[in-house]
Amino acid sequence: MRRLVALGALGLALAACGSPRQAADQSTIVVDTTTSAAAAPVPPSSAPATSAQATSAQDPATASGRCTAAVLAGAVESTEAGAGNRYGKLVVTNNGAAPCTVNGYSGLQLLDAAGNALPTDLQRKPDPGPAPVTLAPGAAAAANLHWTVVPTGDEPVDRPCQAEAAKAAAIPPDETQPMSLQWGLGPVCAGGKIEISAFYAA
Repeated sequence: MRRLVALGALGLALAACGSPRQAADQSTIVVDTTTSAAAAPVPPSSAPATSAQATSAQDPATASGRCTAAVLAGAVESTEAGAGNRYGKLVVTNNGAAPCTVNGYSGLQLLDAAGNALPTDLQRKPDPGPAPVTLAPGAAAAANLHWTVVPTGDEPVDRPCQAEAAKAAAIPPDETQPMSLQWGLGPVCAGGKIEISAFYAA
């Protein structure tokens, strides 16, 4: 139970430093002009009515809903390596039955085999920047990753610069619950610095 509570706290911390709110995710005030002038007024004590149908018609991305950890499957894929640099992609696939949308940057925390946090310094890169990506069931989006395996500062040179992560926790943009995914790509030097782009269609 303690580990579940700790992971929940980690999720909230990651979400706090996750993607900025995008226009597609912000609340939309809908004015319903179809109400007859003769209709009875809404009592002052009643909550204002909402129009999900109108919102859906105006914004298909909002209508489909944000992609959550419950419907996404995540994986980190290595793409290339050279001169101490490592490149990869964080790929998320919609395993749900309906379309959903990702818009922005993922949170990411390296973890050891026991689920303890390892040094992670996630830095956002603007290319590509945030844009809504709607995923049909089975479709995927990716975010580019870059890190170094060259010891930096006072990191040791006669052994791994940092403890190698066994897995990672990734949080979809504007969500709080993490996905668990395997790492297995070696240590991340420079204090766990990982550069990440926003999600784009894979």
